[in-house]
Amino acid sequence: MCWAVPAKVLEVNDNTGTVELSGTRREVGFHLLEDVSVGDYVLVHAGFAIQKLDPAEAQETLRLLQEATQGRPEVEDDERERDTDEVPG
Repeated sequence: MCWAVPAKVLEVNDNTGTVELSGTRREVGFHLLEDVSVGDYVLVHAGFAIQKLDPAEAQETLRLLQEATQGRPEVEDDERERDTDEVPG
């Protein structure tokens, strides 16, 4: 499964720039979009910004993603750690 994740544009340098997602900064390509500006929200997939987003839509999507990845009461923290260490055989 592939995900495109909303990120906030921090810097624009021609067809590339820096975005922030959950406190992590990444270099991405803006080749597929026109008129990207600092402060815009974009969907990032495979290292490229593929769509500009309305800021309210981006914030709601980020909130839902955070909610989906936190507070899963049926899975204890030690089970999550164990799941990430296991290699399917």
